[in-house]
Amino acid sequence: MKLTGSQILLECLQREGVDTIFGYPGGAVINIYDDLFDSPINHILTRHEQAAVHAADGYARATGKVGVALATSGPGATNTVTGIATAYMDSIPLVVITGQVPTPLIGNDAFQEADMVGITRPITKHNYLVKNVKDLARIVKQAFFIARTGRPGPVLIDLPKDVQIDSTRFVYPEKVEMAGYKPTFGPNARQVEKAASMILEARKPVLYVGGGAVLSDAAAELKSLAELIQAPVTTTLMAKSAFPTRHPLCLGLLGMHGTYCANMAVTNADVLIAAGARFDDRVTGRIASFAPDAKIIHIDIDPTSIKKNVRVDLPIVGNLREVLDQMAKRLAENPEPLSTLIEATAPWRRQVDDWKQAQPLAYQKSEAVIKPQFVIEKIRELTHDDAIITTEVGQHQMWTAQFFDFIQPRTFLTSGGLGTMGFGLPAALGAQVAFPERQVIDISGDGSFQMNSQELATLVQYRLPVKIAILNNNFLGMVRQWQQMFFNRRYSHTCMELPIDFVKLAEAYGATGLRAEKPGDVEATIRRALEIPGPVIMEFKVSREENVLPMVPPAAGLNEMVLSS
Repeated sequence: MKLTGSQILLECLQREGVDTIFGYPGGAVINIYDDLFDSPINHILTRHEQAAVHAADGYARATGKVGVALATSGPGATNTVTGIATAYMDSIPLVVITGQVPTPLIGNDAFQEADMVGITRPITKHNYLVKNVKDLARIVKQAFFIARTGRPGPVLIDLPKDVQIDSTRFVYPEKVEMAGYKPTFGPNARQVEKAASMILEARKPVLYVGGGAVLSDAAAELKSLAELIQAPVTTTLMAKSAFPTRHPLCLGLLGMHGTYCANMAVTNADVLIAAGARFDDRVTGRIASFAPDAKIIHIDIDPTSIKKNVRVDLPIVGNLREVLDQMAKRLAENPEPLSTLIEATAPWRRQVDDWKQAQPLAYQKSEAVIKPQFVIEKIRELTHDDAIITTEVGQHQMWTAQFFDFIQPRTFLTSGGLGTMGFGLPAALGAQVAFPERQVIDISGDGSFQMNSQELATLVQYRLPVKIAILNNNFLGMVRQWQQMFFNRRYSHTCMELPIDFVKLAEAYGATGLRAEKPGDVEATIRRALEIPGPVIMEFKVSREENVLPMVPPAAGLNEMVLSS
């Protein structure tokens, strides 16, 4: 069976289980779009290529499947770069397909030519320039294999126009053979046994959990191990939904805006079990004072992440779900030492509970002005722990991480590593496409929302009932907070002086706009938004100079938190 390159691409995508592509057409991909016209694959037309990649990213985070985005050459392709970098930093499996000028014109500065292989080399797990249609099926197969195995990540396929038009006999490979790529799956049994021994000797153990727990679908295994050894659990931003927030062993968020009890527990731990985390600088604070007395067990699928930022006493390379399962089984084999461990660590758990009681997450409530934390608490209360929450980046993101309870995995979608403003709305779009019957809410700031507000049109066109909560303080809030705390309130270019009427903006796109200006309006506004079948903007006029606390200042240790304004 002979097919053209564009037909081969779509046939390969179907065989990889792709049901949705997020994209934006152009001349260099017009052949692909012509064949998409007759394809069973669903296509979502975003209003910007960056948003197409963020939407594919949100789809991938919510489902665990590989997200797919499609863009034309030149500026269409370069517009995908921020989305690709966002996915790369957070280890999200994507395949991004970009059009390219015909192969004879590559390197000639042809119209809408850009070297996407060169541009994206530092921000992809791998990338391809397809030079022959005979290689296309193999490349697509490899791209999906690379994206979803080992440490997941984005793969780019740059597809010249002549390769899309050329035809060849279609044969889809049954398996991938790549000499240079052999991802690790199962852990070393001896290392798991050593880890079990270290845990049994602990008196102040802490489980420090990163995004790998979500990516490997290890939530059940994590909960089982934590309950088996009765160890407190702290999570990074990327792992917020991996462990139930209301579980008695949960310490909450760790790091710069982490809880007092989490930061104190890590600082005083004697054994730290780092599970699928990369010791990011926002988590560790000053490295020299991070877990100074702890022996560190570091579990990660990516061997290059181990010992990258901190010293490690015991490395374990492998799929986190499998490692945690084997570790729990190894510990359960010896009930007597396990019982001794739980008894010996009881004073530690009492100490951690004392820290929880001494400095709980709190804020000064007000009857005169809407507090952003109050809005987030009300959204949590009225969605009954079942919503998928996305965020943009800034103060609202941290308040969501602090004050929203996450019970189910893959329900908190946020840009962690790159910190991409404008991520939340298109990510919510992607999650809603994946789960049309679920409630999806984007919690946003007024600054971040304006980065990709055009995707309101996409929501309306495809009748996607995403709800958007804008915490509007007319500031770039996180930068303003730093200016207040460290630059003597010199608010240099962080005030959004032109107030936007977000209600009218919503209506201009054909969506619904609601506004709350006082605390008594908040609950009614949220209830009304949840009842409306289509997309809704909820604008909350919140207190302008509210700060995210606790906060670990730059170059400080985790135990040197600023607890109040």
